[in-house]
Amino acid sequence: MSTVITGASGHLGRLVVEQLLAAGTPPAQIVATGRDVEKLAGLAQKGVTVRRADFADPSTLDKAFAGADTMLLVSTTTVGERFDHARNAIDAAARVGVPRIVYTSIVNASSARMTLADEHRRTEDYLRAGGSGFVILRNGWYLENYTDQLPMITQYKALLGSARDGLVSAAARRDFAAAAVAVLTQDGHLGATYELGGAPLTLTELAATISDVLGTHIAYRDMPVADYAGALTAAGLPPEMAAAVADADAGLARGELFTADDDLVRLIGRPATTAREAVQSAAAAVSGS
Repeated sequence: MSTVITGASGHLGRLVVEQLLAAGTPPAQIVATGRDVEKLAGLAQKGVTVRRADFADPSTLDKAFAGADTMLLVSTTTVGERFDHARNAIDAAARVGVPRIVYTSIVNASSARMTLADEHRRTEDYLRAGGSGFVILRNGWYLENYTDQLPMITQYKALLGSARDGLVSAAARRDFAAAAVAVLTQDGHLGATYELGGAPLTLTELAATISDVLGTHIAYRDMPVADYAGALTAAGLPPEMAAAVADADAGLARGELFTADDDLVRLIGRPATTAREAVQSAAAAVSGS
């Protein structure tokens, strides 16, 4: 039997595979899947089984998931298609008898009004109504959503957003990957829904942290949602994604990306990555030091 990791060519899925290996899971018990198996060549060289799985092409899924006792279903990033993709994966897992599915959702999925939450909520409902056992990991916002913008933030001396003074419980991808590994390798989680997030902060506080780390003043510039979406589009984001990100900031302002639960810390057994640590790491990567 094996553990299937979907989206293993993406950031989160690859981290999960790497952390499973680091935790001592035999490579032969891991199946890494993705649309482009060439992007999984590095994992194959480590002894991990690599299979093609395209959620938009259900004919690829039964073979990809066959023989698994657990599947980590990493949500896709295509706006408007997440639910259909997830449903295809859940149906295929049921057809080949995968007994347990671990799904990466979004924090506060049952109550959040942001556009991104809707497809996650529908997927959760579909998963609960199916025949497989499940665990739902409601991941909070990634710190990388901000630190990946560091070159642009530095260039313009500003962090843009529409979050007002809302709190975001952000953590690093590696933290959310560690939570997934804990659930995949431990008993006692079946049927659980976990709200995962790090230490909360406002974007004004984040801008102050970036300023402190970089040694230059960075202002948080709050904008109307439509203006922020326009700025993201001008920066190169596809219009649909820009609209979804700006809408998520509106949700952040309403408290939809905040959680007071300590599920993340309990699962990973250590403090979550702080904003300062994430900014320091990103700054070092940008400078090459």
